[in-house]
Amino acid sequence: MKKMLITGSSGLVGSEVAAFFHRFGFAVHGIDSNQRAVFFGPTGDTRWNQRRLVETLPNFRHHELDIRDRQGLLDLVRELKPSGIVHAAAQPSHDRAAAIPFDDFDTNAVGTLNLLEAAHQACPEAPFIFMSTNKVYGDLPNSIPLVEMETRWDYADPAFFNGIPETFSIDQSKHSLFGASKAAADILVQEYGRYFNMPTCCLRGGCLTGPNHSGVELHGFLSYLVKCNVEGREYTIFGYKGKQVRDNIHAEDVARFIFAFYHAPRSGEVYNLGGGKANSCSILEAFSLVQDLTGNRQLYRYNDENRIGDHICYYSDLTKMKAHYPQWSISRPLREILTEIVESWKERLPL
Repeated sequence: MKKMLITGSSGLVGSEVAAFFHRFGFAVHGIDSNQRAVFFGPTGDTRWNQRRLVETLPNFRHHELDIRDRQGLLDLVRELKPSGIVHAAAQPSHDRAAAIPFDDFDTNAVGTLNLLEAAHQACPEAPFIFMSTNKVYGDLPNSIPLVEMETRWDYADPAFFNGIPETFSIDQSKHSLFGASKAAADILVQEYGRYFNMPTCCLRGGCLTGPNHSGVELHGFLSYLVKCNVEGREYTIFGYKGKQVRDNIHAEDVARFIFAFYHAPRSGEVYNLGGGKANSCSILEAFSLVQDLTGNRQLYRYNDENRIGDHICYYSDLTKMKAHYPQWSISRPLREILTEIVESWKERLPL
């Protein structure tokens, strides 16, 4: 039985990828130390998701291991020699990173190097898929001319009609410390691919979401917004009139792309992975959609100060992904994603 190793396996993407590969007959080994609860407090706890995987996936095995544990990673990868690695563990918040710069860099950059070198030594032929972020582009997307519409900002430059391509520069911009640590990891993954000819790719995610997300204010925009609506809690908009735009992709569509790359890997590749223009929405538009689904009016307050390095408008150009993997496409439209998230929070919250 082929083995898949997944870091951050109790998180949104990690758990979705674990279930997806398990469905196709893989023995899945998950690495997770519930650091999300350390970074975000009790609301970020993912133990519930870990228990769900252990109880529902017979060929899943949990490993309580921190990716900063270099020797522990080396020993585990040598023992398993997996046929593929999905690296989804991270400190995921650009706001939180400023308060914990060493934890952020050690987790995102050094942790990635630890895993890359373990793979290089033990299983260099195994496809290595890294969950990067669109924050590697810093705030440079904000330099693109925008047009203000009634409920959103959008690109005024027709060159970006389909969104941000992988050729967009990552230089001369403000990234946040989180964006910088992820950019370092992103470049390392590319370099191991090109220098050592390993099958690696960086997936520069937009808003990856779905019903298994433990959304909190500092990370997980759509999930946290829905949670606030279902609970009747006030949501805080940070700047840009609430018209800032993100593209949203269901975690299962992320897993489907990872599965496609695993079967036809390339070396040192980069892909902008998001919902694309069709699955994009502003905060104001998300309010309207969620209110329609729940019947609850969204309570919110407005803070005119935007988050440092935040994007005004960002959605991914999926042209390259579809060209390299034409069998892959977005399968979950935005309204369907939101419906699943609403139902999930209704089940999980003690209402």
